[in-house]
Amino acid sequence: MDGSGTSRGALLVGVLLIALGAGALVVRTSGVQVGWPAWVILPGLALLVAAFAVPEPGGSALAVAGGIVTTVGAVLAVQDATGTYASWAYAWALVAPGGIGAGLYGMLMFVILGVFIAGLMVGRTPEYLGKKIEAREVKLAALAILILPLSILGFTALSVLVTPGQVGPLNSGPHGFSEILYAFSSTTGNNGSAFAGLTGNTLYYNTTLELAMWMGRYLFLIPILALAGSMVKKKVIPASAGTFPTDTPLFSLLLIGVVLVVGALTFFPALTLGPILEHLQIVAGHLH
Repeated sequence: MDGSGTSRGALLVGVLLIALGAGALVVRTSGVQVGWPAWVILPGLALLVAAFAVPEPGGSALAVAGGIVTTVGAVLAVQDATGTYASWAYAWALVAPGGIGAGLYGMLMFVILGVFIAGLMVGRTPEYLGKKIEAREVKLAALAILILPLSILGFTALSVLVTPGQVGPLNSGPHGFSEILYAFSSTTGNNGSAFAGLTGNTLYYNTTLELAMWMGRYLFLIPILALAGSMVKKKVIPASAGTFPTDTPLFSLLLIGVVLVVGALTFFPALTLGPILEHLQIVAGHLH
């Protein structure tokens, strides 16, 4: 290890010790009663402080780890203060793979598509972060984006076709369809809550909703990791006159357009059969 690496390591250890010591001193002198979750929060805060002292990419890695540990510690502190440890069942996404940052790397897939579309429209080389975006990266990004609709729309379609799925919704018509659509949307992309009226505690829905959650949490990661590996191998290319800038308001608008177009084309037909149709029926006076 060279001298600079040793200095950074010593600085990191020093910052961690100072942060932990300062936290312990504040607790002792203030007389505030803190429970054991403080010993989870303090290391997380120490990692966040150390993230500012370590050069990239180490700083970002420490910030991610510190954010996760601090958040989990905060949840434990609330539970320790209120005695509601049963609520931990709803915080599993804090420690499950894919639970932290899922929205970020999902948006990065749209960024890759946006860069590719922009390059096609203006005739410039698709590049992002100084690396060329080629056919492999676009295919992997498209595959990742298609996995979520495959889970949401696929299981929804299956549920309206088979008898075990049809008996789940309390209501018929578009509202019943919305109950099914929401259940699979939530389990695939969020925490798995159910729309009021859906009887989800059946063998069919317990199985399909669990599969949808696995697809949204893990299957979604495979093309993303493959894309990350492909990007890491590429050499950084200096920006030139033919590079499409991605740090401008114009690209932000383009990215928003890509998200809206892809989302509308994918989910709009299903939404018209459910909540949109129900709303129109209410407006027309057919439903109350």
